Amino acid sequence: MLTLVTGGAGFIGSHIVTALLEAGHDVRVLDALLPAAHGDHAEPPVLPAGADWRRADVRDRAAVEDALRGVDAVCHQAAMVGLGKDFADAPDYVSCNDHGTAVLLAAMAATGVRSLVLAGSMVVYGEGRYACTRHGVVRPGPRRVADLDAGRFEPPCPECGDPLAPGLVTEDAPTDPRNVYAATKLAQEHLAAAWARAADGRAVSLRYHNVYGPGMPRDTPYAGVAALFRSALAHGEAPRVFEDGAQRRDFVHVRDVAAANAASLGALAGGPSGGLRTYNVGSGTVHSVGDMAAALATATGGPAPVTTGEYRLGDVRHITASSARIRTELGWAPAVGFTDGMRDFAQAALRGTAAPAPA
Repeated sequence: MLTLVTGGAGFIGSHIVTALLEAGHDVRVLDALLPAAHGDHAEPPVLPAGADWRRADVRDRAAVEDALRGVDAVCHQAAMVGLGKDFADAPDYVSCNDHGTAVLLAAMAATGVRSLVLAGSMVVYGEGRYACTRHGVVRPGPRRVADLDAGRFEPPCPECGDPLAPGLVTEDAPTDPRNVYAATKLAQEHLAAAWARAADGRAVSLRYHNVYGPGMPRDTPYAGVAALFRSALAHGEAPRVFEDGAQRRDFVHVRDVAAANAASLGALAGGPSGGLRTYNVGSGTVHSVGDMAAALATATGGPAPVTTGEYRLGDVRHITASSARIRTELGWAPAVGFTDGMRDFAQAALRGTAAPAPA
């Protein structure tokens, strides 16, 4: 089985390439090596033996069609990630994520490739699941600048204003993207679903939680928070934790994410066509952002984290989800626990980057 991995030289994509080769797949890599993930003077990557390398942008229709020749399935990882710097990044996010996905899907329809694993994201949910003692499960409204400025970070019940208890989101929860990146990730799912119906394709979207591990990009506003904390510690600086550090997240190791992609490809081979199936991909354990910063500081022997009270309006307070569906349907389970994963990540090499740009 020949699998094309778009963005296969990047952080998550490179781990997927390794996992697929180890599982016996033939692998072709398509990656533009853009600066946010690879630095300004990126050279062709050192890929595992057996991987076929193509340098091209996923928005280049001719290059994509050429890369799809003989391919049985696609793992689509190429994307611009993170919140970026400000709303001025919106055109780049839409171009990379949505236009790029549309070009890929059109090329797949034209070349007869009918299996897709999409790199989705838990950001499509917006805020997580909340329950009020008086009103049951509720959905809090957008966070207000006045509340955040005053240090009131917890969303109140939209009915009575009482405190809420956060819980786990399942895949059938309503979507509510609250920043540009989230909106583009949801649009990718809609495009994939439309392609599956029109082309009689099989599609899975893996809604990744907070992925961390070796090879994360550093020193860029597009990196994940784990890499930003690691970069600070590498410079002998204290990690700066926004809000009060109590934001709940699910930190999942990149090797577990790669294994979820391999499991999805196996399921697609004999699964039903004409639709999109979504799966949450998380470790199943809930930790705060402050927990993660403290674990990295301890493991590196660096300075303790500093809680700043700063915030980004596009962030959500709590988002953790149940990964029961993928465990039950695909037999996937995470293998790397939080403590061991953070200890290893604290010493792992990061990917050097320069000026940020779409990746």
